[in-house]
Formats: sequence, structure tokens, C-alpha cells
Amino acid sequence: MTYYQQQLVKIKEACFLKDYIYDQLIQAKQFIDLNYAQSLKLTDIAEKAFLSKYHFARLFRNAYGRTPHQYLTTIRIEKAKKLLMTDSTVMDVCFAVGFNSVSSFTGLFKRITGTTPAAYQAKKAILKK
Repeated sequence: MTYYQQQLVKIKEACFLKDYIYDQLIQAKQFIDLNYAQSLKLTDIAEKAFLSKYHFARLFRNAYGRTPHQYLTTIRIEKAKKLLMTDSTVMDVCFAVGFNSVSSFTGLFKRITGTTPAAYQAKKAILKK
């Protein structure tokens, strides 16, 4: 059982939500996991869960401890870290993980990791040697 599934079981026991709602949240999370590189809107994700966007956002936050947007950002940054360990350029990585602007990607990456993508890539390249 994954960490997220364990968390859902705990929340289920505490909140007594119906099983189909948990299935819908898992389905929406899997949709984010598979489509993180695309331009995703809250409405699109909520439609996959068959819920209104406000109700979905609240349930998702209660289930996963962060908003759908925060989760999407986390997924994108983690995928970017992996791609930066290859020979890809920062610009290629930026667009590959779903960001539309290199400057916004760089700023967000630095805020989350404490270093710029280029510095992260250089550091990992040194560690590989």
C-alpha cells in the first residue's frame, strides 16, 4: 500500500466519506501524474473526478495535504530534477515538464530547491564524475 493510499484510509476512517469519492480523488491524482506536462486547469482535473472544482479542491487538500496546484507543481519539479541529470538544457526541461516560461520555472525551482536549475544540473554533473 502506497503512502497516499494509507493517508486516504486514515482520512476515510476520520471523515466517513463514501468509497466512490475516494476513487474519484485517486482517479484525479492519477490524471495529474500522467498529464503533468500539459497545461492543466483545476476545472479539467475536477471533471475527471466528476466534482465541482471547489468541492474537488477541498477534498483533494483534505486527502493529500496540499492543493491540486501544489501537487502538480511538486510533480513537475521532481520530474525536472530527473531530467536535469541528463544532458537536456534548462529550456528543454522547462517545456518538457509543462512550464510555459523559463523565468517562472527557474524562479519556482529555486524557491523549492534552494538553487537554480542550471546550478542544480552543474552540481549533479560534478557528483556523477
